[in-house]
Amino acid sequence: MSPTLVSHAIGQLFTWLLPVVVALTVLKILSKSRIFKGKLGELVVNSHAKLALPSDIYHPFTNLTLTTTDGTTQIDHVFVSRFGVFVVETKNMQGWIFGREKQSHWTQKINRTTYPFQNPLRQNYKHTRVLHELLELNPDQLHSVVVFTGNSQFKTQMPVNVVHVRGFIKHIRSFQQPILSETQVCDIINKIEAARLIPSRATERIHRNNLNDKAVTSKITTKKIR
Repeated sequence: MSPTLVSHAIGQLFTWLLPVVVALTVLKILSKSRIFKGKLGELVVNSHAKLALPSDIYHPFTNLTLTTTDGTTQIDHVFVSRFGVFVVETKNMQGWIFGREKQSHWTQKINRTTYPFQNPLRQNYKHTRVLHELLELNPDQLHSVVVFTGNSQFKTQMPVNVVHVRGFIKHIRSFQQPILSETQVCDIINKIEAARLIPSRATERIHRNNLNDKAVTSKITTKKIR
């Protein structure tokens, strides 16, 4: 093979490999991003729901941002049905998961390293409380669900409403007794539509700024207590 042909072949190979290397590098960087992992987990749950929960029976809301007395709250998924309003918090995590219903923090263990994180049931409690006030529903008409995506394993006995993604649909479908009328369902959907902030980058920015402000306030309060 002539030097010209060799040079051309190398150039062609480099042209093909460069986008692949760039894509893999970007993917590696994104895979370490908490925001990216969260969005990926939400996408997995959303995909399962679209396949297994008919939207005319379980009306879906995704990335639902609502105003609160102290800023905003963002709910991963809400499904409105005659069987109740399902409020879903998604966790895209790896490794072993340890936690009890009443604990303030749970633990993720990857190899020999442990990472504490907020009890997602407590996190989702605020979401259900906000919807309770907005929709004027009874507590038993709101169902809190925590769904773990990713390659995680529960190492403690979890409450029935804390499931892996493969058990998410089964849990929601286990509610077979209608507790809301069709009129109530329509009214709830209309109230949520009217109250939600329009999904956009601006809304995401507002919510993240609120979270940062709360984090700063929390640190200041902790220092004062000490």
